[in-house]
Amino acid sequence: MHSDDFGFGTQIRKSPYFDATVRWGARGFSVYNHMYIPRDFGDPEQNFWNLVNDAILCDVAVERQVEITGPDAARFVQMLTPRDLSKMAVGQCKYVLITNADGGILNDPILLRLAENHFWISLADSDILLWAQGVAVHCGLDVTIGEPDVSPLQLQGPKSGQIMQALFGDSILDLKYYWHRELELDGIPLLVSRTGWSSELGYEIYLRDSAYGDALWERIMAAGMEFGLKPGHTSSIRRIEGGMLSYHADADIATNPYELGLDRLVNLDMEADFIGKAALARIRQQGVSRVQIGLIIDTAPMAGPNTTFWAITKDGSEIGKVTSAVYSPRLERNIALAMVAVEYAHIGAEVEVVTPSGPTRATIVERPFYDPKKKLAAA
Repeated sequence: MHSDDFGFGTQIRKSPYFDATVRWGARGFSVYNHMYIPRDFGDPEQNFWNLVNDAILCDVAVERQVEITGPDAARFVQMLTPRDLSKMAVGQCKYVLITNADGGILNDPILLRLAENHFWISLADSDILLWAQGVAVHCGLDVTIGEPDVSPLQLQGPKSGQIMQALFGDSILDLKYYWHRELELDGIPLLVSRTGWSSELGYEIYLRDSAYGDALWERIMAAGMEFGLKPGHTSSIRRIEGGMLSYHADADIATNPYELGLDRLVNLDMEADFIGKAALARIRQQGVSRVQIGLIIDTAPMAGPNTTFWAITKDGSEIGKVTSAVYSPRLERNIALAMVAVEYAHIGAEVEVVTPSGPTRATIVERPFYDPKKKLAAA
């Protein structure tokens, strides 16, 4: 396949790594933030084992950055999220929620603070550039909001630290979990963070000049060769094991943080006002009618992740839906994240899931399914 033969037209953007991923075996792509993302390098189960045993390099340039600068940037960013940012240091990253006036989740990005009044919002799959520019119009704050020429790669897996050491030297080893630093590699301008969408040890390498996309990809693959580095794609298996959300699947504009058990990302007591504060206070007081749970689905190993929401029933009544399901070869179980009515959300309870091959039994379990304390990623 030649990369020019592939595509839907110019309205879907190609990442700076697109040609390299095709050269290295990408066979299928999805669309995320109006860009192609590689989703197929062969067997997804092999991709999972490559990730958990060695390391994979993923093109995640689809994680577009919304850059916020200007004298009021810090005040403005706090308006967008219910998480308290008052102690966020320059060089730090934070997982945040962006909420609307109803307390609904618009995105669950990583926020990076590059300077006192310089932030990047590293996005999940929704148009926060437009939201932020809209919020800025009448808010009276002095901010500049745009999309910089920044394209992340994810280097994830237990050998990722050794590969980073080979690339950047020993000093990279003291980069702490959820911190970042600005670096160069062979004259290529980068920002590197200890983050990723895998629940494994991992790094995100943010390229700051798309002209170097091909060179950066090849340089990392060459350095990783001796450590078993493989080209790969973000692993549905591993992220569901880790209970990590996929926006539009496990959360959307009609989902609030309390339904997901993400109370820790909401601070209603801080002085700062943020969009959705009154609604979230009301939701906390009233309680929620549904919550996210984990499920073990008692059927033969699923061939791939679900592509539609599956109804969950109890005694013939519909009580919720499966949002993300996959077979975990490590746990030898079909595992799923699901949303159910709160009165049915009891660990150990049995329910029925209406899969495409018919109704099947399932059991409500704790989530995440693997490494609940995130010891692997935070080590």
